[in-house]
Amino acid sequence: MKILFLVVLLFSQWAQATIEIYEFQDPAHEQRYRALTEELRCLVCQNQNIADSHAELAQDLRRKVYEMINAGQSDDQIVQFMIDRYGDFVLYRPPLNPKTMILWLAPVLTVTAGLLGFWFLLKRRRQNDQQPSDADLQRIRDLLKKSDNQ
Repeated sequence: MKILFLVVLLFSQWAQATIEIYEFQDPAHEQRYRALTEELRCLVCQNQNIADSHAELAQDLRRKVYEMINAGQSDDQIVQFMIDRYGDFVLYRPPLNPKTMILWLAPVLTVTAGLLGFWFLLKRRRQNDQQPSDADLQRIRDLLKKSDNQ
């Protein structure tokens, strides 16, 4: 009984997935559709494009791209529509402007901070690796003699 429940549970996910099939009159339109859906980010998944995402919003966006292509709109018009509606985050390669500056600088700043931290760590380690002074060595010898005598 438990096995049957697990099988039903596993297959229910597959049953919910829908396959969208869009018919294109022109192969160039189909190529544009593929390129656009691979360029636009899924706002739900955030790490997938809308071509690969199974989220409902991604399905809606794919349908909207299909409709806009069939309506004769250019790629720039479609992308601008998505940006106007969802912001620059919908693009995998957002433009460089004051609002997206952090997206472009964050990797550089992160690597720089990591390198600086590594450099300070090495510097501190070198300071700790210095040879003990003669006074420190004499103190160590005295402590060892006291412990041997006890």
